[in-house]
Amino acid sequence: MLTVNELSYSFTDTGVGKSVLDNISIHVQAGEFVSIIGESGSGKSTLFGLISGLLQPEQGEIILNGKLTHQRLGKVGYMPQKDLLLPWRTVLDNIILPIEITKGSLEEKKEGIRKWLIRFGLSDYEKFYPHELSGGMRQRTAFLRTLMTGKNLLLLDEPFGALDSFTKRSMHEWLLGIWEDLNKTVLFITHDLEEAILLSDRIYVLKRFEKSCIEVKIPLSRPRCSEFIYTQEFLKIRKSLERLLR
Repeated sequence: MLTVNELSYSFTDTGVGKSVLDNISIHVQAGEFVSIIGESGSGKSTLFGLISGLLQPEQGEIILNGKLTHQRLGKVGYMPQKDLLLPWRTVLDNIILPIEITKGSLEEKKEGIRKWLIRFGLSDYEKFYPHELSGGMRQRTAFLRTLMTGKNLLLLDEPFGALDSFTKRSMHEWLLGIWEDLNKTVLFITHDLEEAILLSDRIYVLKRFEKSCIEVKIPLSRPRCSEFIYTQEFLKIRKSLERLLR
């Protein structure tokens, strides 16, 4: 689904190039849930900008669905850190925005959209405006809008980062409950180690100063639930990730 080969990128600061990513390589198979973790400034969001086509690499290549392309805009679903819901549009109107942009047929997709509203627990809120929703509802709305892009690869940049711990835990349960039915591939940025371990098949650890990228496989069976975080195997994985991040 995605291959990133020896990717490098620098920002220019007062005329001097500042390296953010240096010779980074990752791969994501179709149907996988892969997380990116690392301290602030390690290049996680920059990597998403490169994959989505918002930025162009200085060096290296990005291959989507087996094809090397320099025009990547619109080829992946991208959900940024903030939900960016349009305040003047209802839940339903926000969700159908990608279909409107691509001039797709709303009538043909209405039945499917209604079913997803039920699955996302939003069927009673389709006429509500963003300011009338809880944080978890806003994130579910933004996630469903991302799904409506129809893209098989979804880039999720800390989608639960702004939520309180209780809401975040319920969102994990919700996402684990529907992910296998989504038939989508997910690349997920988070600062939360428990979140990364619980959701992921594999994790890439970006090291800020070493400019390295380390792959960690998560050997936990699926389906999973939040109770996994109390198991010895889970705690062992967490400790190994903490050591890598030091």
